[in-house]
Amino acid sequence: MRGSLWNSGKGMVARTAMAVALASGLGLGGMIAPAIAKEAKKEQPAAGGNSKEFAAAAAPFQKSFNDWQATKGKAPEAEFKAGAQKLAGEIGPVEAGAKTPLDRLILGQWQQILGGAMGDGALQQKGLQNMADSGQLSADKVPMVQYFLGATAYQNKDYATATKALRAAVDANYSEDNAAELLADSYVQQNQPTQALDALKAAIAARKAANGTVPVSWYKRGQVIAYNAKLGPQAIEWGLLSVAADPTPINWLGAGQLTREFSQFGKEESVDLGRLFERTGALGVDKQYTGREFVEYIQAADPRRLPGEVQKLAEQGIASGALKASDPFVSDALAQAKARIAAGDKASLPAMERDAAKTADGKLSAITADAYLSYGDAAKAETLYKAALSKGIAAQADKDRIETRLGIALADQGKYDEAKAAFSTITSGVRLPLAQLWIQYVVTKGAK
Repeated sequence: MRGSLWNSGKGMVARTAMAVALASGLGLGGMIAPAIAKEAKKEQPAAGGNSKEFAAAAAPFQKSFNDWQATKGKAPEAEFKAGAQKLAGEIGPVEAGAKTPLDRLILGQWQQILGGAMGDGALQQKGLQNMADSGQLSADKVPMVQYFLGATAYQNKDYATATKALRAAVDANYSEDNAAELLADSYVQQNQPTQALDALKAAIAARKAANGTVPVSWYKRGQVIAYNAKLGPQAIEWGLLSVAADPTPINWLGAGQLTREFSQFGKEESVDLGRLFERTGALGVDKQYTGREFVEYIQAADPRRLPGEVQKLAEQGIASGALKASDPFVSDALAQAKARIAAGDKASLPAMERDAAKTADGKLSAITADAYLSYGDAAKAETLYKAALSKGIAAQADKDRIETRLGIALADQGKYDEAKAAFSTITSGVRLPLAQLWIQYVVTKGAK
């Protein structure tokens, strides 16, 4: 898609905040030194306590660990990292002695902190897994640890583990916004785009149920996933979700491009998509994305057929910098449009309207309505489109086209409920996704 919003690559950005948190520990209350010292004296661990094997190995290790942590911010970074590497090499007996859930929690905390200091993702993940599996975390800390476990596994390209852990975090509506995107991309990396989209939908539902704010990036992620996987209906759906949540010009452009990409639009549909772009401000976004849109709109409108609309478009495109007046295509289209207007194209409309009133079918009424709409006379267009429909339109495709344009004429007059009703008559066929976009447009306008 040349000039499309969907030509960029994909990938997730590493979060500095996550790296800092993993390197310094997750703030779970610190090590449990009294429990270790106490249990070392017992033959059997108390319920929920440490095993004697773990306590025996962990007590001296904990002293070394605490001494090392005390040098943080004081010793040179290389020396601090070397200390972590030394401790990592000495943790084997502690790991071997871990028998109880509490053992596993403490071991996991040490592994996670040492791994963070060393930049060792595998050790970090191992520690976080031990913490998650210990069953000793307080309920409010479980989603956080699952998130960090999932994010670390994602960075380690262990997508199966990432999916499981991030699923738990997202289901708990964990506050970190990129949890849902990491979960979705973990599915994508396993060639499961449908599951990725379902996960994003579930995250959106959970966030809304909690009266939270849904990040707009989730909608963009859904669109990118669907586009890359060539899931047409889902791509169109996510485009609609995006403009429903955040109806900005750039989102309207993206939603419209996705709809066109996965639909079989001809010139008539392209004209009505271009009209939507113009009314939503989508043609006013960065010219790198709109140059091709102006060209496609002008080609579909055709200066010989809708000269007033083509002239307006060409001049708008030149003014915005999206088109160049020296471009032969632009200069030729503009010259043809002006010539047609000078030859009386607009002046001929009242006579066409009179002739249309005398005909038994609605064809001439629809053609005349198209002309009035292209010149911005929405009221005249509305009357003539309604006349065309009342006289009867044989082909369903023609009826859908007229209903679409009746909806546009009504929307241009601020008759949003009537416009929605017109668009809603289109229930199948090539124009259905286009009508759905227009419905969202009038719903948005009517809500203001």
